[in-house]
Amino acid sequence: MSTTGKVIKCRAAILWKAGAPFSIEEVEVAPPKAKEVRIKITATGLCGTEIKMLENQMKYPIILGHEGAGIVESVGEGVSTVKTGDKVITLFLPQCGECASCLNSEDNYCIQLKQSYTSLMTDGTSRFTCKGKPIYHFANTSTFSEYTVIREISVAKIDAVAPLEKVCLISCGFSTGYGAAINTAKVTPGSTCAVFGLGGVGLSVVMGCKAAGAARIIGVDINKDKFEKAKQVGATECISPQDFKKPIQDVLVEMTGAGVEFCFEVIGNPELVAAALASCHESHGVCVIVGLLDYGVQLNINGYLFFSGRSLKGSVFGGWKSRESVSRLVSDYMAKKFNLDPLITHTMKLDKINEAVEFMKTGKCIRCVLLL
Repeated sequence: MSTTGKVIKCRAAILWKAGAPFSIEEVEVAPPKAKEVRIKITATGLCGTEIKMLENQMKYPIILGHEGAGIVESVGEGVSTVKTGDKVITLFLPQCGECASCLNSEDNYCIQLKQSYTSLMTDGTSRFTCKGKPIYHFANTSTFSEYTVIREISVAKIDAVAPLEKVCLISCGFSTGYGAAINTAKVTPGSTCAVFGLGGVGLSVVMGCKAAGAARIIGVDINKDKFEKAKQVGATECISPQDFKKPIQDVLVEMTGAGVEFCFEVIGNPELVAAALASCHESHGVCVIVGLLDYGVQLNINGYLFFSGRSLKGSVFGGWKSRESVSRLVSDYMAKKFNLDPLITHTMKLDKINEAVEFMKTGKCIRCVLLL
């Protein structure tokens, strides 16, 4: 029986208040309005961003989740780029195709991203209700729900035979790291790179550095359990700052003779941003901030580090224009140009989401994919 135009009842993981665990509830998901798409989510990654958001103040109650893949259930009026039955990936970073950023070939920070800050749809309302209360959206996506409603500009149609439980990582973590190396830093063949933080995004940076032809890729993390996996995906060596008495930037400069050419901070720690920049070659070193820094955090960096020519750059979604690039990345995955399997260490059902959060917090998990 068709569900088009009807409210769908389904399960979702809701955060009712700050500090509370996720609660699996029955929610009502309204039909999509104009330029919106309702999607049956089949797989969603638990990203480090979600773990960070659990510690931040948000609007409650809310359905988190942004690294998702699924199948279009129905579309609203005026939707032309996807149709019922299409396999799609959800995008926290939209691509409207009309703003100054979308029209700039070197830019991907679509102005429509700011709409997600309201935690509501464009018309100022929610498509979710639970126990008679409206539930806030998250990051244009809210993928911790069996069904979700997303704007058309935040949906990418993908290969019909792509395995959604794998390619959901292209929705955020993999693309963010891989693209930071290839697009933002523009890693060069034969270069030396350092990657601070070897979680799912950090390992994707390593994969990007390797794909770009880097000769030496140094992984940096205090959790040595991650070293084997990092070497598996391309790191040539791994070090822990806790094994040295001197600052890690001094260690990296000594190891490389003059500092690394490309350095990536993939944790979101302001002190490590300063260390990563200082690890770079003094005249042509490039440092990229990939980790999510808390809003309002100030960086304490010695201004003299810039005098000789070092660069410090930001990166969002790996510099990819989201809608057009995600489809290509999925095709590249299907063509075996990169392997997502090493990044997925756990696969669990949605109702085990609180267990998955604990796995992520203890560092035992690179990426957990939740199946809905």
